[in-house]
Amino acid sequence: MFKRILVANRGEIALRVLRACRELGVETVAIFSEADRGAAYLAMADEVYCVGPPRPADSYLKIDRVISAAEIGNVQAIHPGYGFLAENAHFADVCRSCNIEFIGPSHEAMRLLGDKNSARNLAKQAGVPTVPGSDGLVESEAQAVALAHQIGFPVLIKASAGGGGRGMRVALNDLALKSALQQARAEADAAFGNDDIYIEKYIEHPRHVEVQILADHHGHVVHLWERDCSIQRRHQKLIEESPAPLLAAETRRAMCEAAVRLVQAADYTNAGTVEFIVDADGRFYFIEVNARIQVEHPVTEMITDVDLIKSQILVAAGEPLPFAQEDVATRGAAIECRVNAEDPDRGFRPSPGRIERLFAPGGFGVRFDSHVHAGYDISPFYDSMIGKLIVHQPTRDEAIRCMRRALSELKIEGVKTTVPLSLRILEHSAFAEGRVDTTFIERTWPN
Repeated sequence: MFKRILVANRGEIALRVLRACRELGVETVAIFSEADRGAAYLAMADEVYCVGPPRPADSYLKIDRVISAAEIGNVQAIHPGYGFLAENAHFADVCRSCNIEFIGPSHEAMRLLGDKNSARNLAKQAGVPTVPGSDGLVESEAQAVALAHQIGFPVLIKASAGGGGRGMRVALNDLALKSALQQARAEADAAFGNDDIYIEKYIEHPRHVEVQILADHHGHVVHLWERDCSIQRRHQKLIEESPAPLLAAETRRAMCEAAVRLVQAADYTNAGTVEFIVDADGRFYFIEVNARIQVEHPVTEMITDVDLIKSQILVAAGEPLPFAQEDVATRGAAIECRVNAEDPDRGFRPSPGRIERLFAPGGFGVRFDSHVHAGYDISPFYDSMIGKLIVHQPTRDEAIRCMRRALSELKIEGVKTTVPLSLRILEHSAFAEGRVDTTFIERTWPN
């Protein structure tokens, strides 16, 4: 087992990892930027080191500074959390070349699955359903137009190195396709330094369902069932839940088994998420693998009683998974609402500033994962998520009622948040009936 771990992240996920390490009896080193100096959660670490100015490119994304902190702190492993360097294959390679274990998959598996085109090809080889589309990268406008006519409009242009909706465009006809190709390439090149794109059939009104997996270094791979993440805005998730509503049992089993086949084919280890879309007829298609822990991992933890962060650490230390697939049962229903410092009534404009008052909800089955507190200054330099409210109840109906109560109790004053929007969603009849898809927010509140 590791004696000391560096947490290469900030905020809520850094606190989550620090807590897991303390429970495992592992010492910790935390890093921070000048914007996070004095943050209360840093007191949980045994040692802390500043890695630079507020901007991520000058601090949390500086590989040399993170490695220097790890070497000064004499750690045996680094937990990257999510975001920042979590899916950076080069960083994972550098860690291991410095004899520091990266708590995540190998850099080879990360590169293989991080490129959407190679991941798609691997999925096909593993017998995992994929959306009809190009067999490889699309090199020319003429090739794109010919392919679009073959599979039929609308089509979706996707950046091979993309994520978070960047480098994605929908085209309804030839003219729109030509324009969208240029836009997608330019956005992908600016965001990822890679303008490779491919094309898929655009599945209208899809549901977004993902499967959590764990894999150890002894050949054991298990899934921990699925999460529905269809409530999102511009490909950014807002509400997640498990089990996925209105998903047929046979589809659920087939999707989870497909996820296991894919990560086995990639020789993947540690935690990861295999993401799918589900069409109106219940057919599912692979879209990508997130080679890291997800923001919404507490949903799975609540229904399976598996601590995913501790599992990541133990797997990275060489421990075998302590359970087999048949041991992973689900219990009840869980829902997570992300709490972002944004103003939904003004186009989700970021709302940095000082939290003047914070009252966190509680009660049976309620969990609030957050690093903020009254007096905390929300920085404009980082992601706007300031917490996650999670509930777990015996049934979905009870979970919805519990979440509505918890949201109404949560008081955050001084900044705007997405809490009022989450309440509106939870109170909508379509959500109560499970009749939502990834376009629900835009269709229901177009302005």
